[in-house]
Amino acid sequence: MAAPSLARTFDSASRRRVRRKLIRVPLDLIALQSGIPNTMPGRCTDLSEAGAGVIVAGELILGQAVAIELRLPNVGLPIRARAQVRYQDRLHYGLQFVGLPMEQREMIRYWAAQAPAEQKAAKAEEKDEPAVSPALPALEAVPAEERRIRRIRVRRRRFFLLLAFMLALAALGWWEWQKAWNRLEESSSGEAARGKAPLRVPSDVMDQQILYKVDPAYPEAARTAGTEGLVVLDALIAPDGSVKRLRQITGPDVLAQAALEAVQMWRYTPYRSAGQAVEVETTVSVEFRLK
Repeated sequence: MAAPSLARTFDSASRRRVRRKLIRVPLDLIALQSGIPNTMPGRCTDLSEAGAGVIVAGELILGQAVAIELRLPNVGLPIRARAQVRYQDRLHYGLQFVGLPMEQREMIRYWAAQAPAEQKAAKAEEKDEPAVSPALPALEAVPAEERRIRRIRVRRRRFFLLLAFMLALAALGWWEWQKAWNRLEESSSGEAARGKAPLRVPSDVMDQQILYKVDPAYPEAARTAGTEGLVVLDALIAPDGSVKRLRQITGPDVLAQAALEAVQMWRYTPYRSAGQAVEVETTVSVEFRLK
């Protein structure tokens, strides 16, 4: 019997507060197994700022805490989130985000607002009815029992093809996923302090390191147009606490330049790793509100 569609199951949940949009991007999922982080390759099938539907080549249990990382189309930085397993059906899992930062929510909203029109075609693929080839006889001319057998065969074929694909992905990509996880562990133990790569620090931690902060001047063009919003920037902080580099991630373009000019003058307490001041990457959120 065919497995129920995860996207369809989620859409029918009446208690969902935020509607998810279909997406097909790779992800890696990290779960603790016997106290050891285990990285599982997979794919995200639908996403909102509240949670995600995923397919992973591994076994999870309801209520289990996990971490995921994925990249959204047209968004520069990856989404890194903690989540809890709320739904399970074979290889399909439903995740609910836990404590998702504001800048991550804004990146998901930005992607959702520019979601491609191909989602209509993706929804059609989730239907149980198989597409009819012009070479096949018309359904009206096929007996009901034979049609039922065809559906079962098509569903079984889809399931085994998906299973074979996921196993092949796990076999071919396991080394790459493990290498990526090792890089993350190395960075947390002071690899960045030795100058090989900037250390990635959460925005809420770096907010506590701010020594000097300049509020942005509200652009007159934005004020006249009544434009408000949140500008999210990717920032590189030098070992001395100065802002070395800034790049816009999301937010209205008419407000972005004012945010860049203001944050460029901010100063931070030098961030230390293994006793040394190091260069770090973080995100900065600047909110513009008309009073």
